[in-house]
Amino acid sequence: MAELAELEDPKTREVNKKHGDDHGVNLSKLRALAKRLKTQQELAGRLWKTGDSAARLLAILICRPKAFERDELDVMLREARTPKVHDWLVNYVVKKNPHAEALRLAWSADPDPVVASAGWALTTERVTKNPEGLDLAGLLDVIEAEMKDAPDRLQWAMNHCLAQIGIEHAEHRTRAIDIGERLGVLKDYPTSPGCTSPFAPVWITEMVRRQHDHK
Repeated sequence: MAELAELEDPKTREVNKKHGDDHGVNLSKLRALAKRLKTQQELAGRLWKTGDSAARLLAILICRPKAFERDELDVMLREARTPKVHDWLVNYVVKKNPHAEALRLAWSADPDPVVASAGWALTTERVTKNPEGLDLAGLLDVIEAEMKDAPDRLQWAMNHCLAQIGIEHAEHRTRAIDIGERLGVLKDYPTSPGCTSPFAPVWITEMVRRQHDHK
């Protein structure tokens, strides 16, 4: 904890605050520290319990993702109330855990929009890597009905799923673009030069074009 406190940088904290994060540690320095500590599941558990965001990010980097029980991950996700801790937990731990599918189903149906956004993130992963058995048309129905009025984090996660369905599954592409066009979600999102807009129709079209260029 003392070492993490030394890595604290007020400028970094200011920038992170704009994104709803409450830590001031440069992430490449945090990764370097994690590399030195290597995997330490017990220490990871103790760091997580401090409730400190920088400590929790470090815990995520040094834990053993497959070692967590389903209920442990459920509690951790509900405790992770800042975007970075939440995203890292889902991407670096839950996705590699054997309970990922059970959690995906439970979280997707959760009334808490931040928890539900984790369910959608796991669904997007399956859309991309393991779509067998997923009802893609059904997912599009839900997105069409609920994305427009969903709270920010949940809307973002649903929109990502919409884009991936359109990018990866040609048979659903026209409908995915159509839903995106009609709902207009993130249409005016400020996008830096050289970056792809998160507006689904633009995102889908651009990624599909790139795939064709690579062939």
